[in-house]
Amino acid sequence: MEAGIVGLPNVGKSTLFNALTSSVAAQSANYPFCTIEPNEGIVSVPDSRLNRITNFIKPQKVIPSALKLVDIAGIVKGAAEGEGLGNKFLSHIRQVDAIMQVVRCFEDPDVIHVSGQVNPIADIDTIETELVLADMQTLENALGKAQRTARSGDKEAKLRVAVIEKCNAHLETEQPLRTLELTEAEQAAISSYGLMTAKPILYIANVDENDLQGEHELVDKVREHAAKTGASVACVCAKLESEIAELDEEDRAEMLADVGLEEPSLNIIAREAYRTLGLQSFFTAGETEVRAWPVRIGSTAPQAAGVIHSDFERGFIRAEIYQLPELEEYKTEKDIRQAGKLRVEGKTYVMQDGDICHFLFNV
Repeated sequence: MEAGIVGLPNVGKSTLFNALTSSVAAQSANYPFCTIEPNEGIVSVPDSRLNRITNFIKPQKVIPSALKLVDIAGIVKGAAEGEGLGNKFLSHIRQVDAIMQVVRCFEDPDVIHVSGQVNPIADIDTIETELVLADMQTLENALGKAQRTARSGDKEAKLRVAVIEKCNAHLETEQPLRTLELTEAEQAAISSYGLMTAKPILYIANVDENDLQGEHELVDKVREHAAKTGASVACVCAKLESEIAELDEEDRAEMLADVGLEEPSLNIIAREAYRTLGLQSFFTAGETEVRAWPVRIGSTAPQAAGVIHSDFERGFIRAEIYQLPELEEYKTEKDIRQAGKLRVEGKTYVMQDGDICHFLFNV
């Protein structure tokens, strides 16, 4: 699972990406298209439950869950018609599972905005329009083939035609496909098209150092827009976070205290990106390691086991599961078992966030 960071040129997305991935990148010139090929990085997802588990189970190492981020070059108006590096950039967005759009919510005369003024809603509309137009083009190209196949009586093709027409009608209202309700069968019919406006989105408001809580009216406008489309908003000062990311642990804690933050805003961004991707965590805990594993919300126990190793899913027998509050009450797995609180779950069990698991399998 991966999320793509997008935005207009010079909104701070590459600065944010470098801070999130603790990249040490050369300072690039302040002009559009300084990112051409997408950079990729792995980001740990901070989870305080890991430390709470290690209060009772002492491992050799602790491994948080992680997600993959892709820094995609700045999109400009006309990208769907090939303006800028349009088609190349759009193809990169098609490949990710969720979108993180960075919008600028600060004024700085030294950082040129591509449109000449700071207006986050206009920025959002610009990118949304390009993605809507690109999706309409994709669906238009797919419709003819689907119609030809449907004329032979193919039921799947008939459904595909109906869904394409339904999606096109929605896009013509200038609304993204993430706001259109589709059944599982309808979603499956068009899943291969990589429709960009169907992807979940997280808006990241890049704020000034004096507005770390995002109280500026520009941020309020982003929140209002997000509420209408079921999206989330997270605030970050990318410039400040890039400085914090370069410090050692002691200096980092001191700087966070100085600016009134309990933790880096990057931690919140990572968790929000995780949630936007539709992920939750389960844990494995033993003397070798305590580890968080990402799994799609709604996954079954065998599917979760398969995240660890495909053999675990293929030969799944059962899962033994408990939760952190039970570990904190009974102190050891042995006592959890003796108290009858260790649950034995089969193949149909739907994983819950925070499950601590042992998987039994045979291949």
